[in-house]
Amino acid sequence: MKPATFRHLILDRDGVLNRESADGSYVRTPEEFEWLPGALEALAVLRHAGVRLTVATNQAGVGRGIVSASELAAVHMHMQEQAAAAGGALDAVLVCTHAPEAQCLCRKPAPGLVHTAIERSGITAEETLLVGDDGRDLEAARRAGVAAALVRTGKGRRTEAQHSGSPLVVYDDLLQLAHALAAGKA
Repeated sequence: MKPATFRHLILDRDGVLNRESADGSYVRTPEEFEWLPGALEALAVLRHAGVRLTVATNQAGVGRGIVSASELAAVHMHMQEQAAAAGGALDAVLVCTHAPEAQCLCRKPAPGLVHTAIERSGITAEETLLVGDDGRDLEAARRAGVAAALVRTGKGRRTEAQHSGSPLVVYDDLLQLAHALAAGKA
């Protein structure tokens, strides 16, 4: 990655910003949304560095009828309020609510959410970095023509092991990435 070129970060949600449920279930209420250590601070560091922040997340629980659209909206409102209160306001939250079998163009690894995030941001793909913890995130970035970084939180360590030997940019967590970006080293 070239130093100090990223003006827009597209962040996966589960495993990057918040803890995934140990049992693999969906986050259905604001009370179930638990920030990963350092994630709120990372958003504040990035915002202070002038980086536009977009969350792009697959939430198939809606398409599967497990989570209602209003429940998901409440979770995201809570997430956005807490991020803003910590100094890391989110510019946009984009969601694919389709079940995988719908074969839509927005569900990662398809590039639809990434393309939408870039279009809405007004910032070029070359100045955009997608941050994720899963192979789907890396593939969506590749298909959309944007750089990607992997964090070792969530599924990140497993994803890193699956892609060993591949040229990956990897950080322990979002805070480490934020500090590197703010210092012009990402």
